[in-house]
Amino acid sequence: MNKPKIIAYLKPSCGWSQGVRAIMRKYELPFEDRDIINDPIQRQEMIEKSGQMLSPCVEINGKMLPDISGEEVEAYMLANSLVSRNELAPDAPTNQPCAHEMPQASPLQFKR
Repeated sequence: MNKPKIIAYLKPSCGWSQGVRAIMRKYELPFEDRDIINDPIQRQEMIEKSGQMLSPCVEINGKMLPDISGEEVEAYMLANSLVSRNELAPDAPTNQPCAHEMPQASPLQFKR
């Protein structure tokens, strides 16, 4: 099976971006990891190609998948026969937001 050409527009430490990277490792897929935080040119290219500003965005064989999770990237590749199903577990969560977007625990307060 030929490996797809993949360009991933990712943040260095975002949970969603780590999920996309985990899927690439799971299937041993080479990909271009483009840093949209530290490289404004890559961010602008992502916006122009995807038509929006949310990340991650993953381009597979010329098809842009905007604002996508690792779980959704995997589903797309399986549905389009770009990879064969394997039972390996990803080495990171594939559908989790960045830490600053996670719900914060707050203490319960009871009224008297």
